[in-house]
Amino acid sequence: MTTTSAPAGTDAPAAPPARRPAADGTAPRARRTVDRWCLVPLVAAVLLLALPVREGSGGVPPADLASGVLVLCAVGRALALKARPLPAGAAAVVCLPVVGLAVATVTAADPAAALPGFVRYLQIFVLVPLAVCLLVREASGFRVAIGAFVLLALVQGAIGVHQYLTGTGASYRGEEIRAVGTFGPGDVMGMATVVAYGLLAVLPYALRTAPGAPVWLRPCALAATGVLFLALALSFSRGSWIATSAAVLVVVLLTGARRAARTLGTLVALGVVLVGGFGVGSALVSERLSSVTHVASAPDRSVNDRYTLWAAAGRMWREHPVTGVGLKGFPAHRDGHASIGLSSGSDTAGAGQQFRRQELLSPHNMYLLVLAEQGLIGFVALVGSWLAVLAGAVCALVRARSRGGPAVDCGLAAVGLMTWQTVDFLYADIGGPSTVLTAVVCGLAARWALSGAERPAAA
Repeated sequence: MTTTSAPAGTDAPAAPPARRPAADGTAPRARRTVDRWCLVPLVAAVLLLALPVREGSGGVPPADLASGVLVLCAVGRALALKARPLPAGAAAVVCLPVVGLAVATVTAADPAAALPGFVRYLQIFVLVPLAVCLLVREASGFRVAIGAFVLLALVQGAIGVHQYLTGTGASYRGEEIRAVGTFGPGDVMGMATVVAYGLLAVLPYALRTAPGAPVWLRPCALAATGVLFLALALSFSRGSWIATSAAVLVVVLLTGARRAARTLGTLVALGVVLVGGFGVGSALVSERLSSVTHVASAPDRSVNDRYTLWAAAGRMWREHPVTGVGLKGFPAHRDGHASIGLSSGSDTAGAGQQFRRQELLSPHNMYLLVLAEQGLIGFVALVGSWLAVLAGAVCALVRARSRGGPAVDCGLAAVGLMTWQTVDFLYADIGGPSTVLTAVVCGLAARWALSGAERPAAA
């Protein structure tokens, strides 16, 4: 056995151990710096929705531009850092909708007219979710995205409450009191969607905080939950109320039985105090709630129009069961499949806008819209992708809870947001500026669902 000594007359210290490079060949510090900067377009895509929406303005909305930058950042990061791609199974689940979208575009009566729909669906359900999966690598990044959701919801919710109190909102029952935030009366679901997202994003921190979280986090989360609950009530959106109730119930149940009982009691008390005790819209909210149970026996005009549009979508699908009528084909086929009971449009006014008729161009049910325009191929691909992501997110959350993982709050937020989206699609479809948030929600849920396949983003 031979040894090598330092040359005589020198005092050479032992060489320090070499730092092992990261799995993608980069230094950990450089990789963390890149990851943090790549979150900037993600936060921008969310927060830019706080800007007022101009009715009839052309061009690409700022949030959509930020989502495009987000996709470019994901591609650039993967190329520059030679990051390991997503597992094959996970990538297949997220990219599955491409199959139905391509078939529906090629088989459409006018493929050129269907092409914008292909690009939009590809952006919302494939490209942006994939970019979020690639860029949100740690629990800190996940929480940054959640914080952006909450901040946006608080801004829009505060504007909505102010609109109700000052009578400057959208028209509802002859009064300009409907909270719509900066989205205007042409997109009454915009603020309700944003506020519901924010409520479900902050709810896990009101229920339980992550280890090492500051002491002020939970009281602030409870206060934010109350504000967002009030703003959501003043949106008078029945579909958002139903979806939020379902998602809150799922999140609460997943925190544990005893905690669930206490939380449900607290939420009921909060609703009684805010709506009943202070009388904030109590009569109108109660009337709107009671109408939920009457949508089958005594539907109002908006519900009757929705039933008519649903029936029209069903007839389109029965005529083209495999491939549908093509992307963006519902408006062109609507009149040929709808009954004479369909009104010419919905009335919109208030929030700084004059009275106008808004044409009904979708069935306000995402599942029926997919069936009508993409047929069974697109329905199985798109809805199957959503359900796979939701199931994976729930399984990953159960595993994290059983192991006492420190990022259970991220899992609760991901499951709550994805549950809300799948339920809300029963009463709404994509459209409007807030659709970008749908893409981010799908990406966050998919990122959390991947925690069982590789080192999780929130591990």
